[in-house]
Amino acid sequence: MTTQPVALPRRLSRRRPDEETGRPVWEEEPTFFGRLSKPVVLGIVVLVVAFPLYVVVVTSLSTTEAVTRAGGLVVVPRELTIAAYVQLLSGGVVTRALLISTGITAIGTFFSLAITVLAAYGLSRPGSLLHRPLLFVVLLTFLFGPGIIPSYLVVNSLGLIDSYGSLILPTAVSAFNLIVMRSFFMGIPGELIDSARIDGAGEFAVLTRIVLPLSRAVVAVVGLFYAVGYWNAFFNAMLYLNDNNKWPLQMVLRTYIVQAQVLPTGAGGVTSSTGLGLSPAPSLAIKMAIVVIAIVPVLVIYPFIQKHFTKGVIIGAVKG
Repeated sequence: MTTQPVALPRRLSRRRPDEETGRPVWEEEPTFFGRLSKPVVLGIVVLVVAFPLYVVVVTSLSTTEAVTRAGGLVVVPRELTIAAYVQLLSGGVVTRALLISTGITAIGTFFSLAITVLAAYGLSRPGSLLHRPLLFVVLLTFLFGPGIIPSYLVVNSLGLIDSYGSLILPTAVSAFNLIVMRSFFMGIPGELIDSARIDGAGEFAVLTRIVLPLSRAVVAVVGLFYAVGYWNAFFNAMLYLNDNNKWPLQMVLRTYIVQAQVLPTGAGGVTSSTGLGLSPAPSLAIKMAIVVIAIVPVLVIYPFIQKHFTKGVIIGAVKG
């Protein structure tokens, strides 16, 4: 006697979408509401981020009449002029501070990156001298900071007060960047290093010819971290620099924008005329121009390094 298969009710024979496609629930086709909400949310985020920057740029390019008519920050661009930038870059406190910040960022980034690479490579090699004690000291800095007064006493004892070295040496190495780079170095196959040593390569040759070419992503990301840190730093300048002529750009930005002090004019300050037949820019436009000059370098460099972030930071943090 043969039995006929019993047909299940339609509502019981249905399978879930993930059972039909074999994909997890989070990889299912998005709904209409999901497809619509993503660009809306992304647009709102972009607007919130871009609108203040837009207002700052427009205000820095506005004339005295446009700023007076708007009663402050300008939203609708009218009578645009580059007078504020011409006055700032014609010499004086802002031009000098811009050159100082550029030099400190370039020298400090190179110095910090060199020390970080050497230390990370040494700590990533098993069996290196004092490997574990040094790594423990580095990890200990995550929990305990030196404090302002001890740091000042150390800088003062080294004779670095009122010198550019005080802006570089106290923050030359970041424990976070060192750990990230060490983890990335540990992910490099040991067979490559062993084969180079068999061919007679020393440690420095292994580092420069094998490890660094394979670690361009993490080196680029760590270099960007150091460069942005040096460019945006002002606290060390406020602590260790007594001469206003040695101020970096961020210290000028803090003094004349955050604290609302008046920019000096004439010799050593901001020129009162543009020299190009342009009317003098209002003080608000000059202050906004300083803000633009301070953030433009980071905005220009970041897109070229962004592609390395996932490979350089996430992989370096997970491995090891």
